[in-house]
Amino acid sequence: MMDTKGNTIIPFEELHAEDIVIIPAFGTTIAIEDTLKKIGIQIEKYNTTCPFVEKVWNRAEQIAAKGYSIVVHGKPSHEETRATFSHSNAHTPTVVINDMAEAIVLGEFIGGERDSATFQEVFSGRFSEGFDIEKDLERFGVVNQTTMLATDTQAIADYLKQVVIKKHGENSSIGDYFADTRDTLCYATNDNQTAVRDLLEQEADLAIVIGGRKSSNSSHLVELCEHKLPTYFIQSEADILSKDEIRAFNWQTHEEYISTGFLPNGDTTRILITSGASCPDAIVEAVIEKLSSFYPGSRSIENIKENWI
Repeated sequence: MMDTKGNTIIPFEELHAEDIVIIPAFGTTIAIEDTLKKIGIQIEKYNTTCPFVEKVWNRAEQIAAKGYSIVVHGKPSHEETRATFSHSNAHTPTVVINDMAEAIVLGEFIGGERDSATFQEVFSGRFSEGFDIEKDLERFGVVNQTTMLATDTQAIADYLKQVVIKKHGENSSIGDYFADTRDTLCYATNDNQTAVRDLLEQEADLAIVIGGRKSSNSSHLVELCEHKLPTYFIQSEADILSKDEIRAFNWQTHEEYISTGFLPNGDTTRILITSGASCPDAIVEAVIEKLSSFYPGSRSIENIKENWI
């Protein structure tokens, strides 16, 4: 019905009550839910919204009831961020920031270092209707698009918390101005990221990240690995064309490329392999089996799984 950017593939006008519409794991906006309900479609029967995404929505609603506004850390065009904004916005003033650079800019507005009249221009299209920077961020909490780097969200929350402390003084009760939302970080995404950081402490020749090309959490794993190792972002074992060639994806330019000589010469190669949160284990195993086939005498997949990290 819609692509990941919210562009219509099948117009709502063409839908009927008996049609099946699947709500994706990222959820959808309240406006879309209401439209589908008016058509007569039973969205609850095929609602696959991730419970961790719903947890973010529920937490936002809880702190909204206590008078807090919401800052969403996420990619503004991402379907989960759009959904989270919609659900948060239904209860309290909400603004979306993309990264730490934008958190710093927001902090300057909160601290009065920027002219509040320019807020709407800087964050155009990413805040609630009628959002008032001078009063709506007197009390707020930070939630995130669950597939963002958990450490990035925590760093943004910590930074904005310090902005609030600076504004109101060290002796002020921080809880009066800043809500603790650390419990909303998705453990599946966070655990993957933590595991990769631990793996990066080990010696390796290269890294392979398996996941969908539109997967935000997979892209973040690639980002982590690239800091230390030559890294290849693939979708399945089919992207390993031979021992000499691999078809990979550049998560920044969104371009596919073929890399030759990706495996080092020699009888032994150390490869860090990880995958996105929703990547099936069977695909990971198939990648391992294909790589192992290039090295006669390699351990079987069953033996490898016994020592799975």
